[in-house]
Amino acid sequence: MLIRDILDETSTAISFEFFPPKTERGWDNLFLNISSLVPLHPAYVSVTYGAGGSTRSHTHELVTRLQHDTDLTVLAHLTCVGSTRDEIAEILDNYAANGVQNILALRGDAPNDADEPVVTPENGFDHASDLVSFIKERHPEMSVGVAGFVEGHPETPNRLREIEHLKEKVECGADFIITQLFFENRDFYDFSERCSLAGIDVPIIAGIMPITSHKNLEKMAELAAGSRVPAPLLRSLQWAEGGEYVRNVGIHWATEQIRDLLHQGVAGIHLYTLNNSYASANICESLGLRSYERVTA
Repeated sequence: MLIRDILDETSTAISFEFFPPKTERGWDNLFLNISSLVPLHPAYVSVTYGAGGSTRSHTHELVTRLQHDTDLTVLAHLTCVGSTRDEIAEILDNYAANGVQNILALRGDAPNDADEPVVTPENGFDHASDLVSFIKERHPEMSVGVAGFVEGHPETPNRLREIEHLKEKVECGADFIITQLFFENRDFYDFSERCSLAGIDVPIIAGIMPITSHKNLEKMAELAAGSRVPAPLLRSLQWAEGGEYVRNVGIHWATEQIRDLLHQGVAGIHLYTLNNSYASANICESLGLRSYERVTA
């Protein structure tokens, strides 16, 4: 199903993000975690794409397995940095042939081990908006999402220009926006209002990552450069003694965030799972979000 249609038909769409594992054991654990979330009937699940396309084959494998072996609607992340149009066309055509209808179009980052900045190849893409246009031209039937940065993109210090970049992506054909993770809802509401003032009228889905350990917090800081962790949350995490208490603090914070977002009528909640279902399942259980059907009621 097209995500743009799902968002049109639901009051709040609940979704989960996963990444391709590096080991066979990781794959087994991933599908155990996914199966534990299936009873919640998520609106869709997304699969990430490594920096510089470093997980390209694994991403394609996970996306197609989910597409063929489950009833889940799948959103495939796709980055264009360092790729030619022919390479991206091949990926899109393969997805289309496998029934994948939804793409999250991202510029992407250079691989972590890159010694020099990635140079845009001839016939490549300079911006995510170029990728959005290319997808809509080659596969107009696909639903395309883009990223939004609630606290600002680390490479775009001019916040006004940043919203202009986001508007360009929407004008090129993006159907919805999924935000980078954030911990203060007021930042999300301010971002949403600035989008509205700029004439951006597509659904904005809130990205939430529950902190489940200090290691998880470090991973979050690595993945979301520029995201601010509020002092009250840091204080609670410092006071927590032992892994279970840290996890409880993080889950409680995310639960209250989502409770408020639901009350304000947010278009969707996208939970960054880090391939562990415990926190997401706990949050949905606490909020009574047991199924896609119930969320839409």
